[in-house]
Amino acid sequence: MVTIIGGGIAGTVLAGALARDGMAVTVFESRPAVRAGAFLFLDDRGHDALEGLGVARDRLYAASQPVSTIRVEYAPGPVRSRPSNHRMYLRADLMGVLTEFAASTPAEFHYDTPIADLDLESRTLCGDSTRFAADELIIAADGIDSRARNHLEPERTPEYAGQVVVYGRTDKPLQPDTEPSVLHFNGQIDETVSPTPAFGHIWNDSISVWFARITREQLAAADIGIQPVAPWVGAVESTAPAISDTIDLLLANTETAHFSNARNVPFARAEPPHPGLILCGDADHAITPAAGVGARDAIEDAAALHRALREGTSPTEAMAARRQQIDAERRQATPPGRSRRS
Repeated sequence: MVTIIGGGIAGTVLAGALARDGMAVTVFESRPAVRAGAFLFLDDRGHDALEGLGVARDRLYAASQPVSTIRVEYAPGPVRSRPSNHRMYLRADLMGVLTEFAASTPAEFHYDTPIADLDLESRTLCGDSTRFAADELIIAADGIDSRARNHLEPERTPEYAGQVVVYGRTDKPLQPDTEPSVLHFNGQIDETVSPTPAFGHIWNDSISVWFARITREQLAAADIGIQPVAPWVGAVESTAPAISDTIDLLLANTETAHFSNARNVPFARAEPPHPGLILCGDADHAITPAAGVGARDAIEDAAALHRALREGTSPTEAMAARRQQIDAERRQATPPGRSRRS
C-alpha cells in the first residue's frame, strides 16, 4: 500500500503508474480539483519520463504547443538562439491529461482532503480520521509549502529568491513583432548579484502567453494569486525596455495575471530521505521558476520512485540518487543571459 499526499503533477502521474502495476494507491489532495495554475514548459526528458510512467505521448502533444526555438537576448550581450524540443502547456491542460491517465487505473483519489496533521509514531494522517499500516509507504508530493517536510525538517523552509514572477495570458491570439512558436527571453544584465529581471513570451495562431521576473521585495500573502495587471504595468515594462512595444501589446490585452514569489527549498543540508515518508518534487527541492525545470524534476522524481517500487529496490536510495543528480545539474546550469565565466 502506498499513500500519496498531494494530487498535483507528480502525485497524480505516480499514483496512476503504481496502480497500473497492481499496487494499492491512495491519494489525498487538499484542493477540490487540481486544474488551476499558469503555464509551464517540458522538454524531451520530461516527456520521456511521462511516457515511461504510462502516459501516451500523443495525448501530451495534443494538449500542448510546440516551441521551435529558444531565443535569449539580455542587454548588453549577444543574441543566443537554439532549436528547442520543449512544449508549452497550460497547467490545467497537462493536469487534464494526467488525471485522465490516473482515472483509468484503480488509484483512489480523495480531493478536498487537506492533511491537517501527520504523525509517524501513531501512524495517522488527518488527526485520527485516517490510519496507515506500519509498513505503508507515504510519498509527500504536496508542494513547496509541504506539511510533510515541515513535519520531518521544520527548519528547512522555503527561501525567497528575490523576484516576483508574473504569468499572463491574453484573451485572444495576438501577433507581436516577433517570431511565432519561439520562446523569447529578454532582460538586462548588471554587475550586481541581484537576480536578473526578465520578460518572456511565446505566441502562435491560437495562444499568446508571457511572464515577467521582477526583482523586488516579496509579495504579501494577500497579493499572491490572480490579480489585476494594471498596477504592475510599469514594473513589467522595466524588465526589458528594449521590447517595450511587444510588452505593451501583451499587457494591453491582459486584464489579470498570476502573481507569485519565486522561492527555493534548499536541500544541501537536508536530512537523508526518511524510509517511511519520502519527499517528492517541490516538497523536497523546489527551485525558482527562472530555472524552468521544476515540473521536469518532479516528474523524474516520480519516475525514479515508480522504478524503485516496481523493481523492489529502495525508494529512499532512489531519492538520494535523485538529489545528487539534481544538485550536479544545477551546478552546471547557466542562467539565461550569463556565461559560465560571469
